[in-house]
Amino acid sequence: MKTNLIHIAILLSFSISALAQMQSFSLQEVRLTKGAFKNAQDVDLNYILALNPDKLLAPYLIDAGLPLKAERYGNWESSGLDGHIGGHYLSALAMMYASTGNAELKKRLDYMISELARCQVKNGNGYVGGIPQGKLFWERIHKGDIDGSSFGLNNTWVPLYNIHKLFAGLRDAYEYAGNQQAKHVLIGLGDWFIDLIKPLSDDQIQQVLRTEHGGINETFADLYILTKNKKYLETAQKLSHRALLNPLLEKQDKLTGLHANTQIPKVIGYEKIAMLTGNTDWSDAAQYFWQNVSQKRSVAFGGNSVREHFNPTNDFSRMLRSNQGPETCNSFNMLRLSKALFLDKADPGYLDFYERTLYNHILSTQHPEKGGFVYFTPIRPNHYRVYSQPETSMWCCVGSGLENHTKYGELIYSHSDKDLFVNLFIPSTLDWKEKGMQLNQTTGFPYKNETELALTLKKPQVFSVHIRYPKWAGNFVILVNGKPQNVIGEPSTYATINRKWQTGDKLTVRFTTATQLEYLPDGSNWAAFVHGPIVLAAKTSTTDLTGLFADDSRMGHETKGKLYPLDNAYALIGNEDTYRSKIKPIEGLKFRLDSLTLQPFYEIHDARYQMYFQTFTPAAYSEQKARLKQQETEALAIEAKTADKINCGEQQPEVDHAYKGEKSESGYDDERFWRRTRSFISYELQNRNRAGKFLDISAIDDIKPEQVSFVINDKPAEILSVDGKTIRLKVNDDEVVKLKIMAASGVNTPRFNQIRILTH
Repeated sequence: MKTNLIHIAILLSFSISALAQMQSFSLQEVRLTKGAFKNAQDVDLNYILALNPDKLLAPYLIDAGLPLKAERYGNWESSGLDGHIGGHYLSALAMMYASTGNAELKKRLDYMISELARCQVKNGNGYVGGIPQGKLFWERIHKGDIDGSSFGLNNTWVPLYNIHKLFAGLRDAYEYAGNQQAKHVLIGLGDWFIDLIKPLSDDQIQQVLRTEHGGINETFADLYILTKNKKYLETAQKLSHRALLNPLLEKQDKLTGLHANTQIPKVIGYEKIAMLTGNTDWSDAAQYFWQNVSQKRSVAFGGNSVREHFNPTNDFSRMLRSNQGPETCNSFNMLRLSKALFLDKADPGYLDFYERTLYNHILSTQHPEKGGFVYFTPIRPNHYRVYSQPETSMWCCVGSGLENHTKYGELIYSHSDKDLFVNLFIPSTLDWKEKGMQLNQTTGFPYKNETELALTLKKPQVFSVHIRYPKWAGNFVILVNGKPQNVIGEPSTYATINRKWQTGDKLTVRFTTATQLEYLPDGSNWAAFVHGPIVLAAKTSTTDLTGLFADDSRMGHETKGKLYPLDNAYALIGNEDTYRSKIKPIEGLKFRLDSLTLQPFYEIHDARYQMYFQTFTPAAYSEQKARLKQQETEALAIEAKTADKINCGEQQPEVDHAYKGEKSESGYDDERFWRRTRSFISYELQNRNRAGKFLDISAIDDIKPEQVSFVINDKPAEILSVDGKTIRLKVNDDEVVKLKIMAASGVNTPRFNQIRILTH
């Protein structure tokens, strides 16, 4: 074969900057063919079809004053976040339709858009929304009447976050499914919002942005892309939260204690605005954030946060103890940010994190048969996860969960003007009509370390195929039509093959994988086994799986089962070499670890599991084990006598306990969250089985009864004791304890950090 006719060059592209802008393929161009991701897509499709569009539309019809066709769903859809799932549902319908071509999805999408358009016409000013008493709420904002905290704006639950889901759903309906009416409704809604905030100063807008608002800045950047009208881009910049952006611009880590999923969508917006304006400082800020979260704050499976907040980078102990581990919404948004940065920078290093999170967190957060979605994924040994149900569960992670499994084809491949990039080893087909090229990827990965790429072309063409050389791969080999090529280079780059391709050409990629111990980022002695990109874990039991499939209660997304002592968890004793030598291959990706069987975490469902293992040297084992046992005994003893508790200043616990307040603020100091007020704050606690006798309130500052008053169920509380930073109040045998804390003379109360109902 003459080299002037066919030229084959294998090289490692350490930078793709010389190439044209990296672009993603549309979901219509990529189809999943088999494997775990195809199964997850199919199961998600069934969950999507199990939901009733008229129930999801009900909050919008209520707000517009139109007759209902069905009663709205319960749970979060009728307790303050009304309408948010409807926005996610639009996105899920649009992307699943693009990924599958299922006609029923398009029918539902078109119907929902037409109903939303009807609501918009009825409202008469471009507005459409499902927020409870939305018109009154927005009128207060328009007048500059703003009293906000991290999740409550004028005592309304994250209203901008809520309406952002509709903005995004309308955008996706147009972008992925070509619905022109969605574009019209979206522009009308955007214009209404611009008019809404027109009287507000920049300071007032920043005050509004203190409350979680999703990616509202990204929404207006998208409107600029759609219309090229600069007013939308200006609004996007105006709606970018400076309290987060400014430290990122200075490369300062101010993330600890912040509500994690509040921040990530903002950064996606910064990156999109940077792309549109050429503002490299904002793009650098987005990269700094991504680097910080992905490398310093994420656990082995790619998730981050404990009880929804960023924990200190040097201390993951609270995450290890908590039943509220990393939140699925966080990873949903970190993947969106990773994709944006990858397409901007053409750096395959972003794909290492993307792949790890996709396989181990996203894939694991859907029940592979029943389709329920997971909110929290605890890393606490011997704990478990809770799954949603279509009729009972309307959490935020149900909304993002509906979307997660619709778009697995978004980054399997990408392209420049001329070349093709193979990014992930997932069974799929690519139809690049513009180039007259089809590609079929056949692979058993991660169970088999090989993938085959078969090409079909309308005519022979010269171009490059860039195959990602993953960070975790060893002995990376590429064959073209059965002939090995000389691959020289390093992981986290691309192997590039340039030649004249024709129908029937096949590329075979082979590699080896190894099992490594990956420690938590805080440097502690807790580690997970990772085989290639796959996190391994062990099923430990199926006992005490209380609430495994969630009911419709406000906190149904949290596990209610017993916390098993950490000191009873399996531990590794020895050194780095002996830890790894303990695991023995069985078959596929299953390994024996003494009495345990390790397997891919995404395969483990309906069971307690252990993902992280404490490692000890023989000399340290006894002492450290005893210390851990004492800590566990004390912690579990407190939990055993707790009927209910609130961590003040943390978003979800406060929402779960019906927080209300005026002139209140929250924060994070001394590794504790807190809330204080110059007026009042109130909560509702559940006195389970009416067993509670005392209400203990703790603060970071000394509590002085003359400066603060307490009311329980509309009566002055009986103070039993005051001890510096703790006050104990008497609780009667009411099932619901309504606590109101009031400041004296407009002076700030102490910074309260926890409230507990105790049985003894």
